[in-house]
Amino acid sequence: MTACAIEPTAQDDDGAAGGGGFTIAADGSYAARLAGEGEALFPERWTLDGPEPYAVPLPLGQPEERDAQLLPLADGRVLIARRVAGRFAFSLLYPTGPATGEVPLGGVEAESLRLLPPSPDGMCAYALAVGERSTGVWQVAGGAFGPEHVAEVRGRCTGGVWLDRAGRMLAVDREPGDGGPVKAVAVDLERGGEVTPLLQITDESSDRLLLADPDSGLLLIRSDAPSPGHERLGWGVLGSTRPVRFPECLRAADAAVTPFAVQPGQVLMPETCAVALRMDAAAGSWVGVWRPAARRLIQLPAPDGWLAGTGLWTRDGVLCLPYVTGAVPCGLARVEGAAEALVPDPVTTPAQAEPAGGEPSGRRGTPVVCKPVPLQQAPLTGRTLPG
Repeated sequence: MTACAIEPTAQDDDGAAGGGGFTIAADGSYAARLAGEGEALFPERWTLDGPEPYAVPLPLGQPEERDAQLLPLADGRVLIARRVAGRFAFSLLYPTGPATGEVPLGGVEAESLRLLPPSPDGMCAYALAVGERSTGVWQVAGGAFGPEHVAEVRGRCTGGVWLDRAGRMLAVDREPGDGGPVKAVAVDLERGGEVTPLLQITDESSDRLLLADPDSGLLLIRSDAPSPGHERLGWGVLGSTRPVRFPECLRAADAAVTPFAVQPGQVLMPETCAVALRMDAAAGSWVGVWRPAARRLIQLPAPDGWLAGTGLWTRDGVLCLPYVTGAVPCGLARVEGAAEALVPDPVTTPAQAEPAGGEPSGRRGTPVVCKPVPLQQAPLTGRTLPG
């Protein structure tokens, strides 16, 4: 399964997946969120890999602050990060009969820290700590001796997307110290944090990576390269020399479009991957489904109480959307057939009909993209020193 991701915005200094919202484990087995009302908040773990989802509350002796961050591990434990007097303290929570067990892991001194999306191995957890001139990458769970500093990247980094199944290559969106445009870079955590340029559509454009699917190599990108000053949603392929494409069907005039899940299991077939998108407008939020080969967008109503912007795909193409209502405190709506509905018509919409420049991008000429990092060839030339 491919779990959800939360897109950072340009204004979100702490932008990264994780946080106090609904976060799904890397293998889709568990999820975690802050439940409760008002100030009476407590962690809650959802089990998603059974016939029906169910929730287990994990309260402790006092309620949690609203800015507490949660991340579920594949073994059922839930990592919690709490801000405590200028530092962030980490613990693992787990159910023990009627009570909640807690294992303190230590802390990190930082002004700003955000948990990254769940590591693909399911057992480790990482965080970004943004400093004045650089950003630290910390392994905060899964190590031998508590939180461990594993990399330091020059500039202010947001976002966070895993590029492989091993949890070695991490992509972050880096804003350089000189105030230049934001560019996605790849950080090799097994080589001391070596940094490789990942996206460079134009020299002046801000190019952010939103989601990546390691099976197919599909990348979901947000950039202002097609229309300076106005960001567009585009797609590319990891390791490909073809340019990033910006489909017109993903350019909604009256709604913000944000991808949150990619269908897994489409090995080396990025154009066949179904992508779930959150659609936000004044009237509310709903769901979009898109596939690169189909070149069109299907819009679907969201279930009542949808935890907007969260969900996962199964390998069989079923889209699962978590929701909470007064009558259903732990629900998972299953949307079947959405991926199959986007199979392209070979007569009217051949999958390879687009020219190399992709669909119209709002200006003449074809954006140029640097070759992203082919993981099978790492390490590559063009790396910079850690930091």
